[in-house]
Amino acid sequence: MANIITLTLNPCIDKFFTVDALIAEQKLRARDVEDYPGGGGLNVSRAISHLGGKSTALWILGGPVGHRLEQLLARENLDQHTVAVSGQTRENIIVYEKSSDQYYRFSLPGPSISDSELVAWTEALNAVVSPGDYVVISGSLPPGAPPGWFADLIQSISAEHRVIVDTKAEALHAALETGVFLAKPNIVELAEYVGQRLEGDEEVECAGRRIIENGGAVALMISMGRGGALLIQRDRAEHIRAPLVPIHSKVGAGDSMVAGMVLALSRGLSIPQAARFGVAAGSAAVMTEGTQLCTREDTERLYERMNAR
Repeated sequence: MANIITLTLNPCIDKFFTVDALIAEQKLRARDVEDYPGGGGLNVSRAISHLGGKSTALWILGGPVGHRLEQLLARENLDQHTVAVSGQTRENIIVYEKSSDQYYRFSLPGPSISDSELVAWTEALNAVVSPGDYVVISGSLPPGAPPGWFADLIQSISAEHRVIVDTKAEALHAALETGVFLAKPNIVELAEYVGQRLEGDEEVECAGRRIIENGGAVALMISMGRGGALLIQRDRAEHIRAPLVPIHSKVGAGDSMVAGMVLALSRGLSIPQAARFGVAAGSAAVMTEGTQLCTREDTERLYERMNAR
């Protein structure tokens, strides 16, 4: 079974709490306060662990918040490697408003990364990867990390490894211009990349096929929210419908989808089979409360239901 390496360039601690209602200029009483590890790649590694798999998480650590994050990850027994930076690891805020049954997410920018720290990051990555590994790069770029450096990072590892990217904006553009094994944009992100509005599976499929034909990716997994995902390969396209489940929180659904897919690929499943397992994991995640990720039991049950269907 191939190894999985996750990269998190802008990790965070998600501070989660509940209020009765968000009311301007009033002191609001927070309860059910919890700290959770956050950041795309770290959540992918955590979800892989929930699904019974193993991965190595490589991430940027800065200041006391970074050390607190390291402790939270150690409690989950994740194999982790850190790259120290002079800035402070960020904290994000997730608020559940009980009166509306809605979640509000406040994402902070994170520390700026110097040129020397970017070099240290690349060196740390080269020290942990081996030929044939799956390398998952998920989440945003930190301030100061130019898209050109991100493209060089992908190019330095993509020849001998299978790179999976879940990012957006300039980082997604750099990844697809460089070429990766698999990318997981949503419809809005794909439309921004191709520079046109996309309506319906046919237009999305045409846009995806152009990317694949131009060498941007071997496969695209277009996230469609409640509609599941559209898997596009050079010779096929498949709309994978998400199973109907009770929705409690959408936080972490995308990271769980990536985790399910890369874990299935590492176990030897085909890309279409892995895509279905990924959709099952994403659906399992929305069944959980707050910032919790997918569970193995729900994911495997939903996957069996999807295959039977």
